[in-house]
Amino acid sequence: MFQVRRHTLPECQIHQILANPRRRAIFQHLGSSSSGAITIRALSESIATAESGQSPAPRKVRESVYTSLHQTHLPKLDALGVVEYDRTRSEVRVLDRARDVDRYMDVVTGAGVTWGEYYLGLGVFSLVVIVTALAGIPGVGLVDPLLWASGALATFALSAGYQLWTDRWGVLRTLRR
Repeated sequence: MFQVRRHTLPECQIHQILANPRRRAIFQHLGSSSSGAITIRALSESIATAESGQSPAPRKVRESVYTSLHQTHLPKLDALGVVEYDRTRSEVRVLDRARDVDRYMDVVTGAGVTWGEYYLGLGVFSLVVIVTALAGIPGVGLVDPLLWASGALATFALSAGYQLWTDRWGVLRTLRR
């Protein structure tokens, strides 16, 4: 059943969370964790590697990241209810409320829409055009639906290529890990 979320974080708190690069990195790493939980050591090593660009990251960087996560960032996120920080097990787990923050982590294109919104719009538009062509509606029906579908797939491929190219440095950093 569809359920409306009633307890969402205020935008000012979301902006405070995302204002710090290490807190953004926490969400990126927790989002890529298959179980949703990760040890603080693994999280700090991953963030230190990303920050330093070296694998493994220098010891001082790892220690600095670990200390700041343990003393500052994770307790703050735990207090806001977006992660569960278990100090005794040295583990952090993402909570449902983190979706409020995750919405703001999507990359915005130069046109002012997120890539997710762009792909959704492109998919809906392509579907409408293809169904219209299959129905034989004048104008659109003059072109073979297979040609419309091929054009839509080509547009998706070109868009994905452009998106990867504009974020190529982030992709390369991810591949180097």
